[in-house]
Amino acid sequence: MEIVRANGLEIAYERVGEGPPLVFVHGAADDGRVWQPQLVALADEFTVVAWDEPGSGRSTDVPEDFGLADYSNCLAALIEGLALGPAHVAGLSWGGTVALELYRHHPGLVATLILADTYAGWKGSLPEEEVRARVTGARQMLAAPAEEFDPTLPGLFAGGPPAEFVPLLEEIAAAVNPEKLGTQLSVMAEADQRDLLPHIAVPTLLIWGELDARSPLSVAHQFEQAIPDTKLVVIPCSGHVSNLEQPERFNEAVREFCRAHSPR
Repeated sequence: MEIVRANGLEIAYERVGEGPPLVFVHGAADDGRVWQPQLVALADEFTVVAWDEPGSGRSTDVPEDFGLADYSNCLAALIEGLALGPAHVAGLSWGGTVALELYRHHPGLVATLILADTYAGWKGSLPEEEVRARVTGARQMLAAPAEEFDPTLPGLFAGGPPAEFVPLLEEIAAAVNPEKLGTQLSVMAEADQRDLLPHIAVPTLLIWGELDARSPLSVAHQFEQAIPDTKLVVIPCSGHVSNLEQPERFNEAVREFCRAHSPR
């Protein structure tokens, strides 16, 4: 694990391999360790980087007014600091929302987008009543006593989590800061990036779990219709965290796409 300073914060990241740059952006209540299967499998062909976003994992905390653009600016500072741009940028769930915002503000750093089981913000992808229900559920979760706090959201996997990753998921969950997660979920609930999608001018890969209950396939089709140059890969028998539930299929889709669209 290494550290880079970005916009006054210390950002932790892991970097492995050599080749075209491939940057992974994790979801809410996660950190860069969720990308372990990708770091292992793709380092033979790519320079693979997985960050702990500000406020998560081993990175420093964020101020209360930290917004979506601030996350994207820190991601830009990481890519620039490591001289990786333009890079393949892959985001899962909330991480895809951050990747989209990176493209909005720093398009020159993005060679391609890989959006996995994600949203154009909750407001931009989900019905209003669903957003309200998620906000209510998040508030209840965050208001629970410390000993009862559980950041594991329902519907992350089509079945139970793969046994080999249960210890990893428990470690990641134990490191979640409820206060910072609350800030993040508030940003997610208000985000609406539908205006950006038709203006994305880089090749975009959509990877979706067939049985994703958090961001259903209907959201993938919204992206597919709105973004000019897209390819959709649906992973059978997989839920929201498709990179852990079906890592071989996920990695194959990423590898094939990145090979076809090498950064300049």
